[in-house]
Amino acid sequence: MNRKWILTGAGLLWIALGVASGAGKLWAAPQDAAATPPKYTLAEYNAEEAAVKEQNPQNKIKLLDDFVKQYPNSTLMPYIYRAYYLTDYALKNYAGTLEYADRQLALGDKIDTQGRLEAEVARAQAYYVASNDKAFQTPDVLNKSRDAGVQGLKTLDEWKKPEAMPQDDYDKTKKGYTVLFNTIAAMTSMSLKDYPSAGNYYKAVLAIDPTDAVSHFRLGVVYLQMTPPQGTDGFWELARSIALKAPNAAQVQTYLKNQLIRYQQPACDKLVDDQISELITLAGGSADKPATLSVPSATDLQKARDDTANFLPALKGGGDAGKVMWLASCGLEYPDVAVFAMDAPAVDGDAITFKVYRPTTLEADAAQKELEAATDPNMQVKVGGQPEASKIKKGDQFRFTGTLVSYSQSPFLLTWDKAKVNAEDLPEEKAAPTKKGPGKKAPAKKAPAD
Repeated sequence: MNRKWILTGAGLLWIALGVASGAGKLWAAPQDAAATPPKYTLAEYNAEEAAVKEQNPQNKIKLLDDFVKQYPNSTLMPYIYRAYYLTDYALKNYAGTLEYADRQLALGDKIDTQGRLEAEVARAQAYYVASNDKAFQTPDVLNKSRDAGVQGLKTLDEWKKPEAMPQDDYDKTKKGYTVLFNTIAAMTSMSLKDYPSAGNYYKAVLAIDPTDAVSHFRLGVVYLQMTPPQGTDGFWELARSIALKAPNAAQVQTYLKNQLIRYQQPACDKLVDDQISELITLAGGSADKPATLSVPSATDLQKARDDTANFLPALKGGGDAGKVMWLASCGLEYPDVAVFAMDAPAVDGDAITFKVYRPTTLEADAAQKELEAATDPNMQVKVGGQPEASKIKKGDQFRFTGTLVSYSQSPFLLTWDKAKVNAEDLPEEKAAPTKKGPGKKAPAKKAPAD
């Protein structure tokens, strides 16, 4: 009986690699004992068989230890190492699995392709299961495990279909091994901070199984760890993972939001949620990232903020430029925004609301023509705690400082909250008229002197 391990989706499933006690050897035994005498004694052979066939794992390890002590240079060592790593795996001694799989592989030409593949698969399986253990995250273990995964891919290229194995089983098994080795190479590359290599290995996994939600998540993390971060690709992969119902999808979405906030540093949380919803919807409808998809970075947003001349034109025009400008400006406080009152303010207790207009151009003549042609406001300004602002009349020009909280592209309207009118622009109080007192009599005229 042969046994194999195969990686399926997020988990690994041990399904083969022929290791039942007394299962077939790694190579065929000589047929003519007289012509080709064995290179081991009968006692040595019996000790090996007793160790390999022992069913109790603890007793088996003892018998294997005894064999190594008694026959340290035995030609039967390939079978002993094989029994060691499989038994250690059953005992969840994953460090032992790695050690004896490596000893097996170090035998080189003394084992055939099938023997190497069995050891490489066992090693990869053990590393995958134990990879969260800090002992498996040292540079030495990481490098050896990555090298073993890469070598496993090379061994697969040499592995021919066993005669007794149906072609369909062979194809599925080989595909499973390919996923396993690429996954190990990706995991270890990421731990070694070799993000480009990790990304390539995860992409190789997804080329085989595009619906592997866990690999999409891991690839997304890899993209975001690169220098500089590959934001659009990273957020797309995380959204794809969520859309494919990854395990702990809620936690993945929280991670996505936190990383997006860190990447963009926006002032409006709601816009972050809107972007996430849009990404997940897109990722649920297509396996391929749209060519036009772009997630702006904090640098992109700052560039938009600095482009003050294009502030209103970009928002009014909408499209991608409008989205970036709104993401950059929402939630920010702007000082001394100059506007014209389109109507008398609406007063509701302490709240005063203005309907105002601000030309979209900074060129004086064009701005004047635009203002004269305007019939509807393009801004709404909510002022609080400043009752004297209610004296502003239709047609007055004034400046305010306020927080941008809402945006409608059609009809175009910006809403500002927590605004204060510049005190210099408030109408002056007219002095109350004073009462006139009785008029003073003119002094009597004196007669001219003689």
